[in-house]
Amino acid sequence: MAKSKKDDSRNKVVATNRKARHDYLILDTFEAGLALMGTEVKSLREGRASLTDGYATFYNGELWLEGIHVPEYTQGSWTNHAARRRRKLLLHREELNKMERKASEAGLTIVPLQLYFKDGRAKVEIALARGKRDYDKRQTLREKQDNREALRAMRERNRGA
Repeated sequence: MAKSKKDDSRNKVVATNRKARHDYLILDTFEAGLALMGTEVKSLREGRASLTDGYATFYNGELWLEGIHVPEYTQGSWTNHAARRRRKLLLHREELNKMERKASEAGLTIVPLQLYFKDGRAKVEIALARGKRDYDKRQTLREKQDNREALRAMRERNRGA
């Protein structure tokens, strides 16, 4: 059964990490749950978060997300959370084992790509990634620009016909 428009409105994107797609070659992606405090959820529902400096590391067989910024909830009291605290990622054991094996390879890291709500629960799209060199970044930008120019030329040619 197809999802209706009403169901699609439940997936609210809070933050995306556009810098990660520029700086890293994405090899594999996973969807992980996020263990949060109450004031963090309220702050995220306001659409306030930054994934720019985020990364994930393993501690005692668990995956933790570090470096993301979730600002304090403005209406919060003394129970407010720390803005840059370490947050636990919730994944199945098989996925954790697979990621830990791959992440132990030289040059691979785990970066967050997107933070969103799915059916009322906070989720993070994380990726196993390999860092790009400067010339790779320039080549990627050049390819995007060439594709854009080709599409523009085809559109102009089709208009004239």
